[in-house]
Amino acid sequence: MNKKNITIVSAYYYPEETAIGLYNTQLTDFLVQKGYNVKIITGFPNYPQWKIHQAYKDLPSNYTETLNNVEVIRYKQYVPKIVNFKGRVLLMLSLFYGTFRNIFKIKKSDLVICVLPFSINMIPAKFLSKRMKAKFWVHVQDFEFDLALDSGVVKQSNLFFKFFKKTLSFFESKMLNSADIVSSISNSMLKKVKEKSHHTDPFYFPNWVSSDKINPSISSKHKLVSPNMFTVLYSGNIGEKQNWLFLENLCELVKETDAIEIIIVGDGAYKNNLKKQLEKFNFVKFFDPVPYEELNDLLCSVDVHFLFQKNEVIDTVMPSKLLAMMASAKPSIITGNKESEVAFIINESKGGYYFSDDNVLSVYNQIIDLKKSPEIGLEIGNKARSYVLDRFSLEKILNNFNDKLLSVLNG
Repeated sequence: MNKKNITIVSAYYYPEETAIGLYNTQLTDFLVQKGYNVKIITGFPNYPQWKIHQAYKDLPSNYTETLNNVEVIRYKQYVPKIVNFKGRVLLMLSLFYGTFRNIFKIKKSDLVICVLPFSINMIPAKFLSKRMKAKFWVHVQDFEFDLALDSGVVKQSNLFFKFFKKTLSFFESKMLNSADIVSSISNSMLKKVKEKSHHTDPFYFPNWVSSDKINPSISSKHKLVSPNMFTVLYSGNIGEKQNWLFLENLCELVKETDAIEIIIVGDGAYKNNLKKQLEKFNFVKFFDPVPYEELNDLLCSVDVHFLFQKNEVIDTVMPSKLLAMMASAKPSIITGNKESEVAFIINESKGGYYFSDDNVLSVYNQIIDLKKSPEIGLEIGNKARSYVLDRFSLEKILNNFNDKLLSVLNG
């Protein structure tokens, strides 16, 4: 039987080890193991630092490599030094240009999967699927401009942005409607897909977590975590969609006698601003992202995870960061909109605490209570891990995806 050929179009891929890059890499590894021929058209690695990774910096603009039996076709996209609306748009247009050029390097494809964000990449992906007479699958990790508008990164007060939003909605609908199948990572995102398209039954394809890669039973104390402090951790992208003002207000309540340290591990467009914002607090420590092979030790070494989301944003942080936090068997303290999918998961699992009222004192008191009663944190953490592995294990999610994939390819 001939191997099926799958082409993935996405902005992110290995060696990007967080968020969408990590999921794309694990997905392609899975597909190769299942016997598919896989190629990915992508950019040069730059996330979350917003700089081309050092190992790729001096390579030619068009560069193809093979990683774990996956042919990776790259274009060196523009990466803005100042990460604002204009810079993001220029990055997207640059990657769109490179992607359109690189689709002509594909000679065979039975299925083209376009992974959003970067809705504009649906155009070359659709073009490739038509040229190859292949099925077209759109997988929505996020709608990038919905995220920017909801989180306040982009102001909507003038006529240009109102026109832009209307035009974007028309384009997204047209492209989504052209897909044979659309999938997304959460029930709320599936609802958005239904609102933006005629797909009445989009496929639920959530993010996942590896029970082997994040496993407290094989973890060691990480060097970034102080042995004599109660450690509260944020690990991930440092961007404007998080509620950093809430964190600053929380820090105002922390006393030296609490023996608490707050560790922020990651990178992103807002990192320098946040360091200035919190520089007066000596118990707040910043570190660069750790390699993926150290992530298990880091997540399992701390006492509590935190994720402070803006209340007006629903499901833009969904739930990739959350899954690893829960798999570490440590409790999580999360703020945000009470209607979000994250709120549903935390409340249903009883694997953490969710606050939707922006009450900083309540969060502070919860941290102190967990410090005083470590047995409660242990119980909540175990509930979190059991829940997430039951519903979001890598094996379960990707095998279910493969069943759907076979039905699409054979349909």
